[in-house]
Amino acid sequence: QVQLVESGGGMVQAGGSLRLSCTASGRTFSAMGWFRQAPGKEREFVSGIGWITGATYDAVSVRGRFTISKDNAKNTVFLQMNNLKPEDTAVYYCAGANTGPIATMAREYGYWGQGTQVTVSS
Repeated sequence: QVQLVESGGGMVQAGGSLRLSCTASGRTFSAMGWFRQAPGKEREFVSGIGWITGATYDAVSVRGRFTISKDNAKNTVFLQMNNLKPEDTAVYYCAGANTGPIATMAREYGYWGQGTQVTVSS
């Protein structure tokens, strides 16, 4: 059984930091990524990483503030979020893809975690 389990969400003031973690079990992926969905909005890509290549790619809105990384031995991906803004408030989802080392669209990801809430107050 494939599972993706996220942790690390919470509430923080603007300018603060949070670190999300996602541990996968049951299989490995060609790429893992983070998406987010705010109330009334569509799910959007945040950051992704190639599992073998280590290449990373980020949405423009988070570039320079968020950093994705991985620990292959623990099958875990991280999202370090710095200088958080109220507009970063959303449920953050971890996802796994097998379409290649670069995946930025939700439809490329076949496995999803349950989501973790991030709330940034002004």
